[in-house]
Amino acid sequence: MIYIVCGVAGTGKSTVGKLLADRLKLPFYDADDYHSEKNIQKMADGIALNDHDRVTWLKQLSTQICNWERKGGAVLACSALKASYRELLVSCTISNIQWIALEGSEDLILSRLNSRTGHFFSKELLGSQLQIYERPKEGWCFDVSHTVQDIVNSVTKKLIHP
Repeated sequence: MIYIVCGVAGTGKSTVGKLLADRLKLPFYDADDYHSEKNIQKMADGIALNDHDRVTWLKQLSTQICNWERKGGAVLACSALKASYRELLVSCTISNIQWIALEGSEDLILSRLNSRTGHFFSKELLGSQLQIYERPKEGWCFDVSHTVQDIVNSVTKKLIHP
């Protein structure tokens, strides 16, 4: 099984994903690690990525997802902001994907981005991500005003009692 923790920057995808992966005894991957240098520089400069910028990244992740699926599963933190991105990500999978969407108020997410250090994502891009974000119709949504531990506990409860 592949679990994809999605949402805009600053929602805690990596933090939730790592804890969930530990709990499920699966490897964790961060989609940010697969961005090209060009895309990283663009975001660091405060320039929003467009669909064209993302397509190669999404295709590469799709291939990785298929590899991880064959190896027994994984947890991936990936923005996956639009339905079309999510469709591309899972285009070659054979099993179900469990989507875990993290959402919260713009003020809360911006405060998290303001306190974050050592990440290439420019906080000025949050508005552009919120503008294109499409709430997943599939999967589960969690409010990031709850603690990471509470979110992961809720996910694991849903896995046991769907």
